[in-house]
Amino acid sequence: MKRCNLNPEAYITVQPSKKENSMGDTNHAPDIPVKLKTFVELTMDIASASPRRYFFEIMSNFASAQHEKERLQYFASPEGRDDLYQYNQKERRTVLEVLEDFHSVQMPLEWLVQLIPPLKTRAFSISSSNSAHPNQVHLTVSVVSWTTPYKRTRKGLCSTWLAGLDLQQRVLIPAWFHKGSLPSPSPSVPLILIGPGTGCAPFRGFVEERALQSKSGPRAPVLFFFGCRNEENDFLYRDFWLSHLQSGGVLSEDKGGGFYVAFSRDQPQKVYVQHKMREQSTKIWNLLAGGAAVYIAGSANKMPSDVLAALEEIISLEGGVTKEVAARWIHALEKSGRYHVEAWS
Repeated sequence: MKRCNLNPEAYITVQPSKKENSMGDTNHAPDIPVKLKTFVELTMDIASASPRRYFFEIMSNFASAQHEKERLQYFASPEGRDDLYQYNQKERRTVLEVLEDFHSVQMPLEWLVQLIPPLKTRAFSISSSNSAHPNQVHLTVSVVSWTTPYKRTRKGLCSTWLAGLDLQQRVLIPAWFHKGSLPSPSPSVPLILIGPGTGCAPFRGFVEERALQSKSGPRAPVLFFFGCRNEENDFLYRDFWLSHLQSGGVLSEDKGGGFYVAFSRDQPQKVYVQHKMREQSTKIWNLLAGGAAVYIAGSANKMPSDVLAALEEIISLEGGVTKEVAARWIHALEKSGRYHVEAWS
């Protein structure tokens, strides 16, 4: 607001969109007065999203310095596409950083509202059992941080903010609850869980739930495959998993379960969850033959497909069938509601 010469204390009026207006009639929707400062804070992603090409095109119309106008026009042209990519997307420049780089641009609020990307909600898996923690929701959040090609440190907007909260202060955070893609399993169904990194989040809740259920009688076994880079730095919920691995615990071998961890960077050769799965192929096959459900959660990069390939190999090897038959076997699991994947980018 300082950069764009806007008064943060000024009031503007906003109307619900058709999508948000429950009455479905925006003509009779009331105007809502909002402080400009509040509006920018809650709706405009000025500090993490990169602007689109059209933003540079419009900026050129409001540049008073000729050299900035020409540069912006070049960025917006087909000829400048590659240079724009290097400057903007590859470096993940924010709207504010771009405006700071072109000082002569004075863009009206009306254009800023249209062009600045909207602030998006962040989706996290719930990593706790409602039965174990009534009126609480636990989240497992990785603080996003990386270095750009020009050695600039970039940090995730939401994760950095969450990590920086003062635990002694009461902070109100707007939250929405949606039905996830990992349905709660029946206590009588054996589970094969694969969740490297923060993919372990929903399975913490699963294990908590099954631990409570097991107090009222025998429950089906649980196999959990977890993976991270280093045992010392990245072993999320270490004490929690190990406590349930002890005799009589949900993950204990005497209950037919198991807990297997792949530390990918703790040895010269990288080891991932799919390698640990192959080591336990007989155990996995026995649970699958006994009606187990498979749950996979984590990064959407290569992990889900690598895990799928490992499962096909295990079914083919242990079941004495071809890879094609194994693939059809997994497809049948999916159709019957016994194969679930929740992956994020």
